[in-house]
Amino acid sequence: MSYILKTNNLIKTYNGKEVISNVSMNIKKGEIYGFLGPNGAGKTTIMKMITNLIKPTSGEIEIFGEKLTNTSYELLKRLGTIIEYPVFYEKLTARENLDLHCEYMGYYDKKAIDKALELVNLKNINNKPVKDFSLGMKQRLGIARAITTKPELLILDEPINGLDPIGIKELRNLFKMLSKQYGITILISSHILGEIEQMADTIGVINNGKLIKEVSMDSIRENNTEYIELVTNDCKKTTYVLSNTLNISNFKVVDNNLIRIYEDNISQSVILKTLIINDIVIKEITTRSISLEDYFLSLLNGGTISA
Repeated sequence: MSYILKTNNLIKTYNGKEVISNVSMNIKKGEIYGFLGPNGAGKTTIMKMITNLIKPTSGEIEIFGEKLTNTSYELLKRLGTIIEYPVFYEKLTARENLDLHCEYMGYYDKKAIDKALELVNLKNINNKPVKDFSLGMKQRLGIARAITTKPELLILDEPINGLDPIGIKELRNLFKMLSKQYGITILISSHILGEIEQMADTIGVINNGKLIKEVSMDSIRENNTEYIELVTNDCKKTTYVLSNTLNISNFKVVDNNLIRIYEDNISQSVILKTLIINDIVIKEITTRSISLEDYFLSLLNGGTISA
């Protein structure tokens, strides 16, 4: 199997405190790798180490089969990045900013600037200086800068911050296109788990500086657990009937009106019929699948599904 990016027992210590602990990631060529974790979990720190912005305390990073060192200038030219918020020359236009970036990177295909601006829907902004851009426009320009030089690996830290739903959908489709059609490998973090679920091939979940899971989305879908969710105005009586009449024990009371049933050997219709016979009013009953958000939260809760 061909890996574009690997980390081996990556550790980062600040003031004697270990903030990243023995992280070993494996990112395959051409895939979209969704990097998930709560605020402060260590996602940005790891991305900064991968892009040589900060140095690991110990451990190794391997990109394109080569160990990352202080002098890996040619390796880094093959990357496109957004780490935290993109910064620009505010008085210059989008095109002028990208032109300077290409000069800095030693990349002289000027047509690539037009293509990048078109891909992120910033083509018709004429001579508008970046200082007059909205947050969403700056995020788009940051992505344009990251892809202008046709990188083999994109490192994107929260790239859809500040975008409206239409903009988020456009960039989701762009990232999928870059991966599938151009073979670009993408490491992307986001708090919007529904978006990662729709685009990622693999996810890595980090918490308290430790990588607690690395798993393919196909594997999550194959092992997806369905559950029945019902809304009632008499939760106490409903749980009594579930336990004593239907002999269901694998259920969770989410709040005063909502119950989730994880039993897989009894149908929704049997549950509904039994509850109605027992004069329980059911406002809603649906069969749902555990989402990436449910899976993510279960990992953070030690492997148990939580409301």
